[in-house]
Amino acid sequence: MLTSSNKPSLVANAVSCRRGEEWLFRDLNFSVQPGQLIWLRGQNGSGKTSLLRIVAGLSRPDAGTVSLGEGRSGVYIGHANALKDDLTVTESLTFLARLHGLESEPEVIRAALRTLAIHHRRHAVVRTLSQGQRRRVALARLALERPPSLWILDEPYDALDTEGVQAVNRLLAAHLGRQGSVLLTSHLPLNLVGPVVHELDLQSGTVS
Repeated sequence: MLTSSNKPSLVANAVSCRRGEEWLFRDLNFSVQPGQLIWLRGQNGSGKTSLLRIVAGLSRPDAGTVSLGEGRSGVYIGHANALKDDLTVTESLTFLARLHGLESEPEVIRAALRTLAIHHRRHAVVRTLSQGQRRRVALARLALERPPSLWILDEPYDALDTEGVQAVNRLLAAHLGRQGSVLLTSHLPLNLVGPVVHELDLQSGTVS
């Protein structure tokens, strides 16, 4: 019998999605296991973001089912950073933390910003940040996550420099090490040290 720790974090069964009259993908079957990272691959417009939104519960498939494992939750960070322009960096991350029921004490927020090397801009108003800096603030939410949940990330490396990419990779490795799971898209090659990267091809529906 499987224990709660080795049950799949996610199971997708015959999932299908269409845009208008066109099917983006059909009868997609896959699972994400604890400690596993799956890189979702596919051509532009093939439905990668649509699948992530379905997995995150933000939209429904046109057919099939998606279910999270027992005791698992999903953490979704989309391509948009979802930050409020009129708040400071600290206020923005504090708002996100409270919205999602995470720790939001000042020292915890500072530590999360330091993890993404953006703490030096903690008093800056979001509208004054570059795109890469905004992305770091949005991704700092991941440094607040403790449970081994399923992270659903749409282009997390977008607009990041080398230092930012390395910071995200460290977060991913630590999360996988505590048996968290990751499903992500990225137009950049994944260069994680340690974790095995599995690829899910959206056209063929195969995981390698």
